[in-house]
Amino acid sequence: MTPIDKEDYMEPRCILCEEPYGAEAQVKPVPQQRIMEKVDEYMSRRDYAGVERHLLYWLEEAKLGHDEKGELMIRNELIGHYRKTGEREKAIAQAETAIALLDAMDFDGSISAGTTCVNAATAYQAFGEHERALAIFERAGKNYEAIPSLKAELLGGLYNNMALTLVSLKRFEEANALYRKAIETMGKAEHGALEQAITYLNMANAAEDEKGLLDAAETIDAYLLTAQRLLDAPGVPHGGYYAFVCEKCAPTFDYYGWFQAANDLKERARVWYERT
Repeated sequence: MTPIDKEDYMEPRCILCEEPYGAEAQVKPVPQQRIMEKVDEYMSRRDYAGVERHLLYWLEEAKLGHDEKGELMIRNELIGHYRKTGEREKAIAQAETAIALLDAMDFDGSISAGTTCVNAATAYQAFGEHERALAIFERAGKNYEAIPSLKAELLGGLYNNMALTLVSLKRFEEANALYRKAIETMGKAEHGALEQAITYLNMANAAEDEKGLLDAAETIDAYLLTAQRLLDAPGVPHGGYYAFVCEKCAPTFDYYGWFQAANDLKERARVWYERT
């Protein structure tokens, strides 16, 4: 008698993929590196619509391929994308889905868990949900600080963003301590000067929030001068990320009346974007 295999009597899960009911779905990983290279290409041209189309296409591919790791990576990128474009509902939806996926994967204790929490918390912070953001930042810290070989950039980014949330909650002493930790940590990172500059500008804003513009004027000027020197530091690569940071920092210099510094940063960003 010819033996009967499962495929002979089990209906396929899907006519196109021919996966039988009861069989484990095969994981078909998405090309994460290629996806990110294309994102960087779109970002260098500030083509935000292109970024969204690209990421949403690969999100569906990851879901169809049962690639949870790929899906988590793409949702992280979407959180950041929607935060930058100011799309609150989309950003929060992606953050909630990413955290739920993280829980389902039981990924705590990993770099991916820490990064997902930082991205989600940053979105909550950006759209005014400070208490929720702080709780998720604290979860991120437990993940990151438990990894001895963690890159300085990741830990520094956590401290900087968490400090922003603490400022929003008027917890200035805790915020300043974290800003100092962020600066110290980023000092260990290759080309960490850009992140340090952003942190000093954040500290200037925090000083104004705590003491008022007049009382904090001297402190603010000192922070702005330090940030300017870091942005001008020799050896800092003047690529797409540098242009993004210049564009991000310029409004703070403008706000405090450092118009020449602001215009210089805007011009550097413009030259880069026009060249690409």
